[in-house]
Amino acid sequence: MNDQKRLRITEIFYSLQGESNTVGLPTVFIRLTGCPLRCVYCDTDYAFTGGQKMSLDAIIDKVKTYNTNYVTVTGGEPLSQTNVLPLMVQLADDGYQVSLETSGALDISGVDKRIIKVMDLKTPSSGELSRNQYQNINYLSAQDQIKFVIGTDADYEWSKKILVEYKLTARYQILFSNVADQMSSTALADKILHDQLPVRFQIQLHKYLWADAQGK
Repeated sequence: MNDQKRLRITEIFYSLQGESNTVGLPTVFIRLTGCPLRCVYCDTDYAFTGGQKMSLDAIIDKVKTYNTNYVTVTGGEPLSQTNVLPLMVQLADDGYQVSLETSGALDISGVDKRIIKVMDLKTPSSGELSRNQYQNINYLSAQDQIKFVIGTDADYEWSKKILVEYKLTARYQILFSNVADQMSSTALADKILHDQLPVRFQIQLHKYLWADAQGK
């Protein structure tokens, strides 16, 4: 049955998780092709087009060649391909801890509850602020994470406002990360400490180790 369902895949690779609350753990990354957004800071625009079609069975067989229980489904925007939903179900059924990296611009209500969702809320400087679907917040659980990618002081102030407006820190794990060529890691860390925000500051570990986009 799974052999009849296919996804367009940019790459499947094994690396250290570079972000989220499992940072540093060996993880298999399944990067799907395609994204309806065009964030100005995107570092995976090579996944917008191309890729190759693979059956769900072939994808899972590839995952099984690596010795880890952690799988991250990323993109692009994974939810732009509907067959990602049964893929994640099968991975969870097989005992993997699966995380989904999503822009928050598409409906997440159909994602299996076992899947850990790492959902962006797009900040003003992303150029895609209007694409945020705030109703998605209601489909998150305590295991899930909301990420703010911050490039400017205005992004930071906007993010603080959203934390309060939706009472996010009382409900979910919050991640703040900086756009490297717009705001330094130190500057963002200092802001978080100054305002005593109950958020997790993160850097993209893989870029410090290998200076590339893998590991996300």
